[in-house]
Amino acid sequence: MATDLQGRTIAFLVAPEGIEQVELTEPWQAVQQAGGQPRLVSTKSGRVQAFNHLTAADTFPVDTTVDVSSPEEFHALVLPGGVANPDILRIQPRAVAFAKAFFDSGKPVAAICHAPWTLIEADVVRGRTLTSWPSLRTDLRNAGATWVDEEVKICTAGPNTLITSRKPDDLKAFCQAFVDAFRA
Repeated sequence: MATDLQGRTIAFLVAPEGIEQVELTEPWQAVQQAGGQPRLVSTKSGRVQAFNHLTAADTFPVDTTVDVSSPEEFHALVLPGGVANPDILRIQPRAVAFAKAFFDSGKPVAAICHAPWTLIEADVVRGRTLTSWPSLRTDLRNAGATWVDEEVKICTAGPNTLITSRKPDDLKAFCQAFVDAFRA
């Protein structure tokens, strides 16, 4: 896996706060270990505040913002979870448009835990099969998706490949699945 993503830049879209730290750091490391270049994209410049569930954890420097970046700069998108993170993103029109553009251009997207809330707002889950934190099940079904309770779900029934997982316990499978999809 050392060079699977060589020459590929992967966007990690997060809100200024509320990111579940392990859902950012483990996928970030997976991209780096596969030879890719992760870049942290947010709605504000500066640093973002991650959390270990409800306890503030580390901060991370933002590489660029949705105001000045375009999905054309990236090969794929990762959406970390955390309850507050996608809840904040889904009310930011530029963040929603940024995520939607990956679907419109056929680029792969990986989302874990609560992150599909942003995808619901972007109206890109209709007709797709995905998994998430269980509390999103009804939201996803109401948005036209089929929800499954699986460690990782890879859906190709749409304009792009969509990789989803439920929770931090699924990170190993999630990271392997999205690295495989992103190198294709």
